[in-house]
Amino acid sequence: MIIHTLATLTGAVMTVVKFFDKDFVPEGKLTYSVISARYKGKWIFVRHRLRNTWEICGGHIEPGETPEEAASREVMEETGAIEFELSCIATYSVGEGGHKGYGRLFLADVTRIGNIPDTSEIAEKLIMDSLPGELTYPDIQPHLFRKTLEYISQGS
Repeated sequence: MIIHTLATLTGAVMTVVKFFDKDFVPEGKLTYSVISARYKGKWIFVRHRLRNTWEICGGHIEPGETPEEAASREVMEETGAIEFELSCIATYSVGEGGHKGYGRLFLADVTRIGNIPDTSEIAEKLIMDSLPGELTYPDIQPHLFRKTLEYISQGS
């Protein structure tokens, strides 16, 4: 069941983000777990070592790993979260240039945070009230962030 569809046109490429019920299992496998993480009422964003832009934490689901396990691993590796509660928000798809990938979107309420592990691909974290301006995936991340805010506002 599709919850809603959003599209962004950048140049000649259209990016289409679709949201599904959190229990939806696509024909193709789930590839990503993305986690909107908040700490003390603010949002945690991360910067990859090889980039100058910010992103919502997340990454690939490894073989043999569930989306929930990947989300827990990624939020710890990328933000330094030590204690947190994880909630599934939705399954989503991103279509761009004829390719489509699926992921799960989560919310992590972090209650204790430490340093980013030295082995992480993340150079730094940023704790803010809202989405930063310079995003790694500007056609995708604002949709995921809005979906997270919608989830919270519905008291889910």
